[in-house]
Amino acid sequence: MRKATTSLDFRSSILDPHSLFISDLHLTPNHPESMAAFQHFIATVAPQAEALYILGDLFEYWAGDDDMHDAFHRQVIDAILSLSAHATRTYLMHGNRDLLMGEALAAACAATLLSDPTLVDMYGTPTLLCHGDTLCTDDIDYQAFRAQVHSADFKKQFLSRPLAERKHYIEQLRAHSDREKQEKTGEIMDVNNATVEKLLREYHYPRLIHGHTHRPQRHEHRLEGHVCERWVLGDWDKQANALRCDAQGCRNVVL
Repeated sequence: MRKATTSLDFRSSILDPHSLFISDLHLTPNHPESMAAFQHFIATVAPQAEALYILGDLFEYWAGDDDMHDAFHRQVIDAILSLSAHATRTYLMHGNRDLLMGEALAAACAATLLSDPTLVDMYGTPTLLCHGDTLCTDDIDYQAFRAQVHSADFKKQFLSRPLAERKHYIEQLRAHSDREKQEKTGEIMDVNNATVEKLLREYHYPRLIHGHTHRPQRHEHRLEGHVCERWVLGDWDKQANALRCDAQGCRNVVL
């Protein structure tokens, strides 16, 4: 187990086919520095990649696709949309904070909405993508809450409420969640190794890339003679970062 975070000059890699992975940006008007870093990333680094995968929690929260016309959200959407002019494919995955992202948002971004998990061929290596919250099975209270809010009935009923009411509810929920986190240990909020290994077996020992835990690192899982890499994406609260994958492998990079 080792950290693999390096600084990388992307200008030297323009001709090297590669894909980028980011997650847990938590973009909000209250943190303009994260938005500035995202816009810089989209304008300078992302266009050099064949594909950009955003594996959840792009937004601090998402109350529904009818909130796309909010001025701040429009900036984020327009930034992602600009990648289509560079032939960079963009993929969105739900996180725990933006699980209500829908096909209308994806279309506005010229992006593809991915299910969680999704298996892709990444330059010859089977690679499983997920947000990561489903792996944190030691947090029993959260998993019960997740099952509730991911149900089709809950989503339908919640989205039928007025937008302002939805946003108020989510803001209260976020405040409650932040208070609860202060009472939970880091181990409870991290992934459960048995859950990770069950998933790796189910998908026939792929590489795994996920976010959610805010603990960027490379892990190795040795299972039945297979060595499976697990790459954890970092959040953007203090430092913009991405995972770069090409035919030679992956590496965490500071932007």
